[in-house]
Amino acid sequence: MKIDRFFQLFVVKEKKFYPLFDEAAGCSEKAAACLTELLREPESSRRRTLYKEIKEHEQHGDKVTATIYGELYKTFVTPFDREDINLLGARLDTFLDHIHDAARRVVTYAPDKIDDKLTEIGECIQQDANLLKNIIGRLDSLQKNPQPVQEMCKEISRIEHHVDELFESYVGELFATEKDAIELVKLKNIVQVLEDTTDRAKEVSDVVRGIIIKFA
Repeated sequence: MKIDRFFQLFVVKEKKFYPLFDEAAGCSEKAAACLTELLREPESSRRRTLYKEIKEHEQHGDKVTATIYGELYKTFVTPFDREDINLLGARLDTFLDHIHDAARRVVTYAPDKIDDKLTEIGECIQQDANLLKNIIGRLDSLQKNPQPVQEMCKEISRIEHHVDELFESYVGELFATEKDAIELVKLKNIVQVLEDTTDRAKEVSDVVRGIIIKFA
């Protein structure tokens, strides 16, 4: 048994990390909602406005992540393993970074058309963000009641598999029908980062699953 886990049995646990993680997950949830709207929005000026909002959420998320790392450095007894606190903060930050990158590519590349499958993947990312916000909100009761979180983690895995299927279908259609090489590259790069974003969401849930296993 690691020494920090040993002391957790006898010392009052430091709970300041829970609101920080909740704030980080909230940044992703807000950014994901903006991304979904951006993918539905045909007007370029409105897309830029939504991208600016996403960028603000991403920058705020960076500050929250830095605070998590700073508090981890100063805190002796943590609510769960230090490595998991560090990893969870990093994974949440990466998920938000990918949401930001997806929005940036849409605004920068300005494709002629956003296909319904791209919009659907954006909606899946928003579902992931909502689930993660709910999961993070239950971290402090994870040891006593892990079942609801386990079910939400399974749902994130299901979404990731569904998006893999959407990605393969979309790319196949894209290469079969798109005759403009430049437009093809634009759309391929956009769908790739959207698909990657759901992978990053699953990585967050995998960290939480690992924490549940250690609590068992």
